[in-house]
Amino acid sequence: MNGRTTIDGLPPLREVIEQHGLQAKKALGQNFLLDLNLTGKIARAAGDLGEATVIEVGPGPGGLTRALLFNGARRVIAIERDERCLEALAEVSSHYPGRLEVIPGDALKTDFAALAGKANGGPVKIVANLPYNIGTELLIRWLTVADWPPFYRSMTLMFQREVAERITAGPGSDAYGRLGVLAGWRTEARIAFDVQPQAFTPPPKVTSSVVHLVPRPSPLPVDGGKLGRVTEAAFGQRRKMLRQSVKSLGGEALLTRAGIDPTRRAETLSVEEFVRLTNAM
Repeated sequence: MNGRTTIDGLPPLREVIEQHGLQAKKALGQNFLLDLNLTGKIARAAGDLGEATVIEVGPGPGGLTRALLFNGARRVIAIERDERCLEALAEVSSHYPGRLEVIPGDALKTDFAALAGKANGGPVKIVANLPYNIGTELLIRWLTVADWPPFYRSMTLMFQREVAERITAGPGSDAYGRLGVLAGWRTEARIAFDVQPQAFTPPPKVTSSVVHLVPRPSPLPVDGGKLGRVTEAAFGQRRKMLRQSVKSLGGEALLTRAGIDPTRRAETLSVEEFVRLTNAM
């Protein structure tokens, strides 16, 4: 199936985009996914949705939203900043009465834990084809929430392939950095599958990947904000020895307290060692 066919009785997405004048805006990081096979595959990658409330960011014309509802999501709460999309989403809401709530607004200003409170006891899953310009920032916020276990059962998110590799990277990899440490600290993250540029309108210049993240029940105890600052410093000068890159945080004395050789480089440290280093501050 492609953008010209439909599985749910609603108009094909290309028609929806044309009817509502929804040309993707670069300023909003929009790339619309029209392939119904792929939107369905993303929805299924999130696991059983039967009892779940799904939080979606940036639904656009509603391609993934429709797939989530079609694949059985009990409820979808979608946050959409682009007012042009609201009419198209209202049509999806009418087609699935009582199951879709669209919240106009900026995801970066949204209290997601409060939204999760509307789930009435069922699991909350975050599933989104994230706008490229805010995806990493949202992920870091979700990884460093104060309360743990978090408000979500899992996250199934689309990123540029390069970002997905950074999220799932481990020590020794060129892609390993702040994102890999934060994701590895609190979740088990894996790349579910890739999505080629031609699946989108307009096609981005890069391949995208869907990443599935499941929270660890008992991550190592550490202040998430401090861990973020330590990794930022350590990887800010990743080719230098740690005694130089974390100089502003305590340098060699800090590393000695943490039992870490000051001549090592950031990409050789495990998540556990970064936690130890942070807790030694």
